Amino acid sequence: MLRFNHGLLVLAALCASVPAGAAAAAGRNNHPVVLVHGFLGFGPDTFEHSGFNYWGGYGDIALHMQVYRGPRTVFAAAVGPVSSNWDRAADLYAQIKGGCVDYGAAHVRKYGLPGQQQKPSGKCWAADPKNNPENHPLALYPAWDAQHPVHFIGHSQGGTTIRALVELLEHGSPDDEGGHELFKGGKVGWIRSVTTISTPHNGTTFADAVLNVLPPLQSPLGELLKHRWANWELSPDGAREFNTWARTSPHIYYYSVGTVATEAGAWCCNGTDRVIAPVQTTFYQYPRLDMIPAFKSAAGEWIVPSVLQHGLGGYTQQAAGRVLVDSEWFANDGVVNTASMRAPGGHPVRSYDGKPVKGAWNFLGNYQGYDHFDILNWPNPGPSANPLYERISDIIFDLPP
Repeated sequence: MLRFNHGLLVLAALCASVPAGAAAAAGRNNHPVVLVHGFLGFGPDTFEHSGFNYWGGYGDIALHMQVYRGPRTVFAAAVGPVSSNWDRAADLYAQIKGGCVDYGAAHVRKYGLPGQQQKPSGKCWAADPKNNPENHPLALYPAWDAQHPVHFIGHSQGGTTIRALVELLEHGSPDDEGGHELFKGGKVGWIRSVTTISTPHNGTTFADAVLNVLPPLQSPLGELLKHRWANWELSPDGAREFNTWARTSPHIYYYSVGTVATEAGAWCCNGTDRVIAPVQTTFYQYPRLDMIPAFKSAAGEWIVPSVLQHGLGGYTQQAAGRVLVDSEWFANDGVVNTASMRAPGGHPVRSYDGKPVKGAWNFLGNYQGYDHFDILNWPNPGPSANPLYERISDIIFDLPP
């Protein structure tokens, strides 16, 4: 079965499985779900006419979750594709609650890009459709508060974006950000659960192994990518700093999912792409044959083509003062090291045993054979990722209300 399904076919099939007259969704709560995309991601309206979704490819994961044991309310948010976690969290807050984006006065002075505005024009959402003279898009869930909490699911950087939002909601900013409600803190109980999928909680060596090496990236775009990846939150060193700020809240249920699309090397007969890596050793990791082709060249022991430059499956570094990167980092999904997806370093984590625990990362396991975008059902031969989202739905909707 291919990983993409047309949304209407999914809807028809799932609706047929719902008993006639079923008035209520299954589970102990029915709080809304907000999906948050990753780095370079996009919202549901970006490629609306093509039918291609970030969440689902040519299918629709949000729609699937809406009708699975539903009806449910599931939103797909759109935040800055190359923005920092803080800025993306500010986008997310305004889009859900309503109002205009405010990145914070002190934050913009310290960390803003040249020319960045504290309150950019055109980034507003209306909380009240009857009071919307400027015809802003409608906020996703203006009722959002401690009495009306939500579940968050984030893919890749979407997961760290949600963690930044948790920190700001509960603890605010210690600096004078200009008075916006987001930075005041004290908003405990607004989030019932956080689930992260393929998230680089401890960074990704993609930054060190690829972005700092390949000559084509020595360009304005390359410098932007290096700023966002290598120098801060999405690199191992930057993620370590981010993890000291973005705490794991004792008031929230956390879940994490890993993805793996590489295998240990072998002389023959494994599931890797022998064109990319004809000669292998058992110590390193190599891209599976079914990995999305765009990521194979950097996923293995060597970057292909390069002159003896290690890829994610073979990159290490032991420099003093930096995060140690050893062989535990080799397995990856083409973009993020699998070991980084389990939980933020130094934060409480446990393997999920069917019993939810607040204030700790409940690890749901690594999904073998799924690369960074297979897990979103982007077009690629292989099994659908829908069972993962059904599993997540079963877990989060069975949490206490």
